[in-house]
Amino acid sequence: MVTAADTPRGCPACLVWGEGFLSYDFGEHPMAPVRLDLTVSLARSLGVLERLEICPPEPAREAELLTVHTPEYLNALREASDDAGFFGHGLGSDDNPVFPGMYDAAALIAGGSRQAALKVWSGEFQHAVNIAGGLHHAMRNSAAGFCILNDVVLAIRTLLDSGAQRVAYVDIDVHHGDGVQAAFYDDPRVLTISMHQDPRTLYPGTGLPKEVGEGAGLGSAINLALPPATADDGWLRAFRAVVPSAVAAFKPEILVTQCGCDTHHEDPLADLALTVDGQRQAYAELHALAHQAAGGRWLALGGGGYGVLRCVPRTWTHLLAEASGHPLAADLEIPPSWSDELRRRGVTSKLPHVMGEGRVPDPQSWAPGGETWLDRAIWATREASFPLLGLDPLDPRD
Repeated sequence: MVTAADTPRGCPACLVWGEGFLSYDFGEHPMAPVRLDLTVSLARSLGVLERLEICPPEPAREAELLTVHTPEYLNALREASDDAGFFGHGLGSDDNPVFPGMYDAAALIAGGSRQAALKVWSGEFQHAVNIAGGLHHAMRNSAAGFCILNDVVLAIRTLLDSGAQRVAYVDIDVHHGDGVQAAFYDDPRVLTISMHQDPRTLYPGTGLPKEVGEGAGLGSAINLALPPATADDGWLRAFRAVVPSAVAAFKPEILVTQCGCDTHHEDPLADLALTVDGQRQAYAELHALAHQAAGGRWLALGGGGYGVLRCVPRTWTHLLAEASGHPLAADLEIPPSWSDELRRRGVTSKLPHVMGEGRVPDPQSWAPGGETWLDRAIWATREASFPLLGLDPLDPRD
């Protein structure tokens, strides 16, 4: 069992960050860059950034992007960057409207995730974070789901090209990590685990337990499809029933995580019901898992999250604090200076006063035989995937 209490404190960690990330801007759209700006502002006001090395991002070069995307798609993306009426390759849709400079904006985020991966793999830092990354839906020849370039795939390919033989990827966004799964579906060197809302009820409609990889990669994809309204205790119960055992059995050299926080109960685009407290606990357990199963190497990326004021800044500030090895208390008061800044920006909505929501998650251990939708979902994943990893789906210790 992974226990956050055993995680080392004071971990050498960096945040890849630059104001250029705010150029990834679709306009009137849920993926508002202000969510990144407010996160960094809150983290700064709480002293979190003082415990992290801040590394300016460098854009991914075309040769690097061609390890992920087709030449045709990159050419289309360049054309769309200069043509407001462009349509094709998933661009020009409501999800992925075109905007001036979008190629450069997306390449900077992708390069930032590549850079973060190298910072960890080289041993310069134990942990690295790119909250602008985690754009896990982009496919080889198209944009999808607010994602223009798949920085996650680029980061993992960079690790493989740098000598990594076993990379574990855990995606806790509310949406299935379909673009990453597709890129490595037949690659036994990469284990992809996605926990997400049941795809029968949410975009992108993939990520059922039966999707387990193919060819040489059979067993390298794991999908845990959670019922709508799953809250902290159920989510953590499912996580503990699947993720630690699967990652440990895979024996990765590095853990890559997509830390989307659109699982929040106030998120406007999905239907899970986690609190900031539950998300904070999830990050603590991912951190512990990196130390237990991956030699302490942890690359953490952002992702979805559309509660711009009440969720994202708090949750990702917890992620940054956790990566630094100095987690924040859930009852820590938010500095008035941060709220005052938002008021000066014209925000009139109710703002949070502390870093949590007053919940103390208390998940029960999973055991076979449960009849709830959540129990059946856990069982379906364990039954489909655990034997392929040499684990016993019936044994709660696995």
